[in-house]
Amino acid sequence: MVVDLIVIGTAITLGPLHNTAFILLLASRRGVRKGLAFLLSWLANIVAVVACVVLLTGGTPPVHHSSPSTTAIAAKLAIGVGLVLFGGHRYRHLPRPYRPPGWTGRIDNASLGTAAALAWLLQPWALVGAGAATVVDADLSTLTDWLTLTGYCLLATLSLLVMELYTVWAPQTAQARLDALRAWLEHHLEQLIIALSLLAGIWLIISSVYALVT
Repeated sequence: MVVDLIVIGTAITLGPLHNTAFILLLASRRGVRKGLAFLLSWLANIVAVVACVVLLTGGTPPVHHSSPSTTAIAAKLAIGVGLVLFGGHRYRHLPRPYRPPGWTGRIDNASLGTAAALAWLLQPWALVGAGAATVVDADLSTLTDWLTLTGYCLLATLSLLVMELYTVWAPQTAQARLDALRAWLEHHLEQLIIALSLLAGIWLIISSVYALVT
């Protein structure tokens, strides 16, 4: 479970779409407040999914090869296959010129509520679902699993947290560097989406097949 959550959390935090949107929010009027609203909404979504799974399992992992355990692994396998197919589809349609989504031009006038809603919309729900299927194995009677779940939630939010704190501590320097990062993300958007989809998908497939056959 630990390695799976590290892989999933890393793939979530490196996603180029939400990071690009977050940088635009930080550069807008009241950017730090909008960024905080986005960050808290993002983290709350992930925590809520984890909490729902824990409530369903009662904090006790299902018996290996039982119906609930097999269903969770099958769901993770299906998500892995879906990510690989998605990445392959995007790869076959390269190259394509980058055009910023229409909503990026309206971020400067976004409210705090809009910033929070944007975090929900840009959440990579396939990866979050894979994380939920993995959290099924959490045993909350152990401190290790509590720390693992906490670490997963923080890891999935790490890029946002770093950019928010950087902007608060050194706003001028941070803005220049984040603008450069946004430009790089925009020019490598497709490649990043494809790479993250394929790598995360392949890992989920291997991990799930191994869990099913052992």
